[in-house]
Amino acid sequence: MEQTPPRVPKLAWVKEEEEGPGAVPAQESGLAELQEDAATDQTQEQDPARGRFSRAAQVPAAIPTWAGPAVAAQPSSALERSMERPSLPALCLLLMICKFIKCIWQEETSVMGTGSTENWDIYNTDTSTSMPDLLVNKGVPCPEQVPAMVRYIHRWLTANESGEHKLDNILLELTDAQPTDVVMTLLRVAPSCDRAATTMWSTILSSRRTARLVVLILLEVLRNWPEHITHTSDGDNTNVFALAATLVMWKILQGPCWPQEATVYFPRFFVYLLFQVFFITEHLPQKVNTFWRACQEEHCLPTNPNRFVVQTLKALLCRLEYEDVVVAMEHKHGWDTLLCPDTQHHAVGLLAREMRSGLPHLCSRIALHLLGLLRRRRPPCYLLTLAFFVEVLECLDLSKCGDSVLEIMSKNLRSECRERRRLALSGLMVLSNDLSLAKIMWSLTESLAEFLRENDSGVVRMSIIVLSRLFLANAHPIPGRVALQLAEPLVPLFDNDDSQVQMCSMYVFQKVMDLIKRKGKKALKSHVRQSLLPLSFHCHDESQRVAEVSRETLLCAARFLKRRDLEQMLQVDLTWRFGEGLLADDRSRAAEHLRRALPYLRSPQTPLREAAVRFIGIAGRHLRRQKEELQLICEALEDMTDDISPAVSRLAAQTLYDLRAAKRAPYSIFQKLRDRLRRACKTRPHLWGCGWLRCWSSAES
Repeated sequence: MEQTPPRVPKLAWVKEEEEGPGAVPAQESGLAELQEDAATDQTQEQDPARGRFSRAAQVPAAIPTWAGPAVAAQPSSALERSMERPSLPALCLLLMICKFIKCIWQEETSVMGTGSTENWDIYNTDTSTSMPDLLVNKGVPCPEQVPAMVRYIHRWLTANESGEHKLDNILLELTDAQPTDVVMTLLRVAPSCDRAATTMWSTILSSRRTARLVVLILLEVLRNWPEHITHTSDGDNTNVFALAATLVMWKILQGPCWPQEATVYFPRFFVYLLFQVFFITEHLPQKVNTFWRACQEEHCLPTNPNRFVVQTLKALLCRLEYEDVVVAMEHKHGWDTLLCPDTQHHAVGLLAREMRSGLPHLCSRIALHLLGLLRRRRPPCYLLTLAFFVEVLECLDLSKCGDSVLEIMSKNLRSECRERRRLALSGLMVLSNDLSLAKIMWSLTESLAEFLRENDSGVVRMSIIVLSRLFLANAHPIPGRVALQLAEPLVPLFDNDDSQVQMCSMYVFQKVMDLIKRKGKKALKSHVRQSLLPLSFHCHDESQRVAEVSRETLLCAARFLKRRDLEQMLQVDLTWRFGEGLLADDRSRAAEHLRRALPYLRSPQTPLREAAVRFIGIAGRHLRRQKEELQLICEALEDMTDDISPAVSRLAAQTLYDLRAAKRAPYSIFQKLRDRLRRACKTRPHLWGCGWLRCWSSAES
């Protein structure tokens, strides 16, 4: 009579008779004898603190006896207490259990646990699937045994392609109890993520009970380049490549199931993949390159791991149904640009803009994560982090984190890195849209004034726009030192090719004149005088908005200088006569004004060239006794006679004719008296009553 062995076989075997029709070979019948009786087994099952693996932990002590070819003969009383003879399948199962326990014990004693091929038969039989269940019956194993169990499951799945899900429950229970041990052991035993490993990853990521823990551990491995260092419970401290975690992620992305927890932590996955692109492009360690070659051959992946990470990044975006971003980057060659070290930060900015336009809610989550990185520590790829952060900055709620963002931008504004300064200016442009933050940013005025002298048109544009917003939000008096620092670079910006830069510079110039303290007005007058001529020309600008702002600024400058005559001309819209009034009161500066007017003859705008020719004609009449200056004027006007505009050409020819005629005319005594009288009034206005007598007597003599 045969009896099926119980779930955990607790049998006492005795030596069988040598002969008999149902005799079992002696070598099989004497393989092992369990040293625990039924009473002990019952006691352990009733103890809730002792789980399925707690009993399995005690088994290795008996392995040397069980693993031997035979055991000592049992007492005759054992025969009386024994159960009926087990069947051949039961004995085979017991043999499997003994070999399995021995294999586990060997892996625990050798940390690497590479396994032995001599016991391979325990992996390639369906009967072996019940062995982990026999050991995992009521609870979790001892932590030291978990890595060995994970290695066993991987080997069993490698040997049995048809039974991929037979060990799912055991794997989930192990992961729930010791997630770090399971994840790190799996990355070590199968870093290239073979078929068996992919099955195990799919299992532990498909359960909500374990997916979150596994995702967090994978993120930690991804974050640490090139290797993640940690110890598992069995003492193994072998480093794990971050690229191995990327490979796992790519394999999961190819599968049918994508864990919801991975979507929750998408910002971190996205950022760490971008970091990996930077790390691999900058420097690829030899050991990582060797590891990648093995992975590349096994999975037919790109030769360059950098391209593989970008491929994973695109797969991640497509998995979340963001194909539009991927396609837009393809059309603009953004992915190729991302692989070049010199243009990576430009590609990251492009990617951020594409995501911002279509995925603002997602960009806000990424921006918050990047803000935490920039605040807590300096990321190794700081420029890439800052480039993406600045582009998605407008997705943040600045009322909650504006101060922190301003602190980061202020620090980078003083950086020696040119690109970081540009990115800081871009960030300040976003912040300055908030009036409450613009008031706090007032302390950056002097730093922004220095950027107005840069040769980079983009830097100048951002600086003047931010300054205009700061002055709009602030109405407090400014010291003379700051006013002078601003006024000097502002005047050349009136002629900038960008109309917005022109208008902003004129607006800031107005505010400087309005808000400067009384003590600094005298020093500022020279800069205001220099601004009169370019402002008068731009009153004729083709852009109506620029012309209006120029007229407003010119009126403000006339009031600042207390030039009532000029102010009246502007009020009655006699800007075409502004040059006459400017030279009538200041003939000594005619040559200086003339040289400032000459560049406007090459202006692309016809009204400005026409205004310049008209002013040069007026200045020439005051300089007819200065041969060098007059020759310079005539040469400039001769070139203008062939101007593309007929009106400018005719005006230049007429002005040239008048100047040459005036040059030949005699210089009468009345003209001399008039000139001397004006110079006397200019230099000694308090002696007006006697000044004209001196000039008259000098003329008669």
